[in-house]
Amino acid sequence: MAKRILFVVPYVPNLIRVRPYNLIRHLAELGHEITLLTLWSDDQEKASLEFIQPYVRRVVAVRLRLWRSLWNCLVALPTTKPLQSVYCWEPALAEELERVIGSQNGKNPFDIVHVEHLRGAPYGLYIKEALAQRAGSATPVVWDSVDSISLLFRKAAGRSKSLFGRSVTRLELGRTERYEGWLLNQFDRVTVTSQVDRQALLSLAGADLDDGHISVVPNGVDLDYFHPHPEVEREDSTLILTGKMSYHANVSMVLFFVQEVMPLIWEKLPATKLWVVGKDPAREVLSLNDHANILITGTVEHLPPYLQEATISVAPIPYGVGIQNKVLEAMACEIPVVASSQAVSALQVRSGQELLVADAPREYAGIILDLLQDEKARRRIGEAGRRYVERHHHWSNVAQNLNQVYEAAMGSAAG
Repeated sequence: MAKRILFVVPYVPNLIRVRPYNLIRHLAELGHEITLLTLWSDDQEKASLEFIQPYVRRVVAVRLRLWRSLWNCLVALPTTKPLQSVYCWEPALAEELERVIGSQNGKNPFDIVHVEHLRGAPYGLYIKEALAQRAGSATPVVWDSVDSISLLFRKAAGRSKSLFGRSVTRLELGRTERYEGWLLNQFDRVTVTSQVDRQALLSLAGADLDDGHISVVPNGVDLDYFHPHPEVEREDSTLILTGKMSYHANVSMVLFFVQEVMPLIWEKLPATKLWVVGKDPAREVLSLNDHANILITGTVEHLPPYLQEATISVAPIPYGVGIQNKVLEAMACEIPVVASSQAVSALQVRSGQELLVADAPREYAGIILDLLQDEKARRRIGEAGRRYVERHHHWSNVAQNLNQVYEAAMGSAAG
């Protein structure tokens, strides 16, 4: 059954924000009519709205200025609210929500409301109240938590390389746990990307929460965009790390790999190159560009060519939550992946089959050195990785999964 969906996300769905972008695309392919409300922070984000336009009936986009986010955090600091929950609050978007909801003269304008992330949750609460006042019956609101942010803070508190980062996560941990636990009971259904995050959220919820209230809707991969290129020859002895390089976990990942693993590899194969590919590299990451065998690219127009040309993808993620898109995207390009156990904790993969798992520096170095000298093993693991992603992480299947969550929420509301 086609649905009228109000989709609220606190950042522009685009090729970087892959989850909302691909969910909207594939929900539209299922025949649903989508109204998108979102925030943009710079001209580049605003321009990227063009990519989502073909899949939605209407887009309402409002600018979120940095001073607004900082002011929100300052006001929330002495309260019990987590800073993440107020960071994206923009009164102008709330006003637009009022207009969109009130445009049907008291009738229910939407069949379902979808709100993404802890940063978007306040808009979901606002919508629930507004719909209850304006419509004859409440429209169900589904909150896509994506990850358990309190679980991320718990892991980051002792692992972040930045003193500021550790301080913020420790400040946020307790209030985020309480807030996430409270939020779970405010929405009709909740979704997350992995079973690990589901269990973390369930541990914060009250005993009366229904077991089916939180559903796993994993991340997918655009298999038409991320794919192997048979006409591209892979570079010799070239490793690749990908991700947003201002994100604290990715900064820690890069520094660990360069400082503790690469010297062991260069000792045996001194010509081995490392590409660090991702936007907004932090100062510590940029400083690595001075090394002759390290390339820090910054923002690239398209990621797949790098994954199609490198020899091995590495993902030594020290901490994190949810499903790591960087791992799935590399596997989709048939490049063999060597990842930390943390990076693959949400996947049903077998080390030595679809990818390889390592955690200690010498373990990484040994596995990578063996792979660099075994082309058959690289091809076997790369092909198995692609098959795994095709089976488990195709966006069309993910969207079908989410549609079932919508059906359950609407059924409960009708009952």
